[in-house]
Amino acid sequence: MAKPTTSYVCSDCGHAEIRWYGRCPACNAYGTLKEFRGAGAGGRAARGFGRGAADQAALRPVPLREIDAARARRLAVEPAEIARVLGGGLVEGSVVLLGGEPGVGKSTLLTGLALSWVRHGVRVLYIAGEESPAQIRLRAERLGFQPDAEDGFEILAEVRLELLLDALEEALGAGAAGTRPTVVIADSVQTLHADHVDSYAGSPNQIRHCGAALAELARRHGCPVFLVGHVTKTGDLAGPKLLEHMVDTVLYFEGSGGGSVRLVRAFKNRFGTTGELAVLEMRADGLAPVDDAGALFLGGAERSEPGAAVCAVQGGSRIFLVEVQALVAPSRYGTPQRVVQGVDSKRVALLAAILEKRAGLDLAGCDIFVKVAGGGRLDDPAADLAILTAIASSLRERPLPPGTLVLGEVGLTGAVRSASAEPERLREASRRGFRRAVCASAPGGGERPRPPRGILVQAAASVEEAVALALSPAADGGER
Repeated sequence: MAKPTTSYVCSDCGHAEIRWYGRCPACNAYGTLKEFRGAGAGGRAARGFGRGAADQAALRPVPLREIDAARARRLAVEPAEIARVLGGGLVEGSVVLLGGEPGVGKSTLLTGLALSWVRHGVRVLYIAGEESPAQIRLRAERLGFQPDAEDGFEILAEVRLELLLDALEEALGAGAAGTRPTVVIADSVQTLHADHVDSYAGSPNQIRHCGAALAELARRHGCPVFLVGHVTKTGDLAGPKLLEHMVDTVLYFEGSGGGSVRLVRAFKNRFGTTGELAVLEMRADGLAPVDDAGALFLGGAERSEPGAAVCAVQGGSRIFLVEVQALVAPSRYGTPQRVVQGVDSKRVALLAAILEKRAGLDLAGCDIFVKVAGGGRLDDPAADLAILTAIASSLRERPLPPGTLVLGEVGLTGAVRSASAEPERLREASRRGFRRAVCASAPGGGERPRPPRGILVQAAASVEEAVALALSPAADGGER
């Protein structure tokens, strides 16, 4: 029997030390190192971990040419928005981590997915860690559950890992039922705890151990597993970062500033592209795809008002038109304010400094407020020029001409760079009725690619030139 070991684990980031410190060396948080007593090497023999002597004797390296190259099967996912984020479907044996703010609708989303799988002959094992089975039944009925017509939605109301693994092993290997495709949903992984891990439920050690046990179960039986994760006040997934490394897909479920629109983003996906975005709407009967998601963040783009500029941002394989709104007003206090929503505040401060230095605009004594219409969030660097133009438009009280798109990345020198996938962005803007675009000049003074038909492209090499073009009436001389 191995001698128990004592370590100190940070409750915020999961970093471990052999001695106690007042501040965690990894995340610099104070008072978060908690004492943890492990079972040493003997603890590795818990269920789901370690190998017996017979297994060790049979273990040998396998040449790559002997490994079956068959493609992993995917389970159909409805709605199609979620299937796109997952890479086309749910891969058998994969582990998906879904995180989001409290009350955003994580359980509603997974219950709706479970009902759609049950209707297609897939069995669902729902681990109820946060709710009672009666609460899950009420939500399922609100989403259209029919007890007489739908079978295969089973609930495990248990949070002890050892009992759960026994029940899952029995359910996944129970005769004919074991041959039926099965999806396991753990809601949530923070509520699970293993008896042999000397820590409270929701601690980094418990999350690490329970997540690893369910991930091994998924790969051994070939059943997909969904793990619902909580988020911290900073918006990061609670628990050790190791949990995100051991899963196959990490999804973030976000709201839109208190509205009914919900966004699902893929930050990691071993079976598809990252950065994909699903746009859903919360309704009385559950989550439904938004019909025209490409124009969801346009806001009042049809009106010509100072302080508004439209850009085309890329979310995975899709293009979204987003309206950036800015308000610049004289400051009534000693320190001007920089209040933003949907954009990084440091990014706005940086762009305002570029606008002052390179375009000659006086913003030192002004409050600047920036917002993304529709509750969206701008991470695409191609929106830099639109943010600058919106600020300049509000300061000069001069609106952009109707139907104008502003697109480009801005450098510290004031130069404007072309956006990636620019032809696709211009094509989407033309389809939405935009007839004019202010973009970056071709590198080295060369010729720009031919734009889509019906849209006038005016090129600018610097911030000053781009702002002047965007705020001036549309003129000839561009490319159509």
